[in-house]
Amino acid sequence: MGDANVRVGAIDCGTNSIRLLVADVDPATGALTDVRRRMEIVRLGHGVDRTGVIAPESMERTLAVTEEYAAACRELGAAEARFVATSASRDARNADEFIEGVRGAFLEHYGKEVSPEVVSGDEEAALSFDGATGGLAAQGVGGPYLVVDLGGGSTELVRGTDHVEAARSVDIGCVRMTERHLVSDPPTDEEIGKATRDIDEALDLAESAVPLDGVATLVGLAGSVTTITAHLLRLTAYDPDRIHLARSAPADMVVACDDLLAMTRACRAELPYMHPGRVDVIGAGALVWRRVVERLVDRAGITEVITSEHDILDGIALRVARRPR
Repeated sequence: MGDANVRVGAIDCGTNSIRLLVADVDPATGALTDVRRRMEIVRLGHGVDRTGVIAPESMERTLAVTEEYAAACRELGAAEARFVATSASRDARNADEFIEGVRGAFLEHYGKEVSPEVVSGDEEAALSFDGATGGLAAQGVGGPYLVVDLGGGSTELVRGTDHVEAARSVDIGCVRMTERHLVSDPPTDEEIGKATRDIDEALDLAESAVPLDGVATLVGLAGSVTTITAHLLRLTAYDPDRIHLARSAPADMVVACDDLLAMTRACRAELPYMHPGRVDVIGAGALVWRRVVERLVDRAGITEVITSEHDILDGIALRVARRPR
């Protein structure tokens, strides 16, 4: 590690999963080298849309993994760490209990107090954009970009080239849509129809703030999109190197989405690249992503879809490395 680099820890706690990145970052260039990446499905937001609170078992699972992540930051020598909490922690009435639990876990296992930052949808979008687009120009992938971060509770749409020009967060994540609409196995046509209307209304709202005309490149992020891409590529195991910066025809992506949406959960569970924690929600994720892709074909005439393994987690790490010291 060169003198200019700094080792940092980044934690992204969403509705469905909690992820860790410890990386060496050059603050000047934004070059990022992974030391460790890890993801666990904890379902922090399970039932929050219905009950308004984080369930005790979800809280317990998430804080147990948080302790492990805090210990990893200390073990690997991260100079600083940042914990970003997204949709579930914004929505829950007992968010304060969660925040105190995270603070205590880091104080005990990292040796420093790290308070979770419950970011706004706009901040979440900016972090995702930074992480997703950091290396695209060097790969010959030009803007304007539309970065779409499809999470468990919400989806962020961000437009920009070298900076964010417009962003909007809407409540159409894979967990939220599953709990609201896709309850049958497999989903019924009626359920899919109701979910589609919900998704399209949310995308109309997003488009009122984020213009889609003139977008050159659609970039999809997060576990639903990367899993759909693994399905499209017919991988024999989940392979981030094959998935990262994969370029797909929109029509092929739509077919992959429809395949996953129509499958039973038992069939999805047999797919070699399917994380067990995504089995029951990937259908809703696929439906959201299909509607996004179809809209971009219609509005901007895109001819390919790019999938990125770099997302909000990378953006968090970059921001930590660039903090004044």
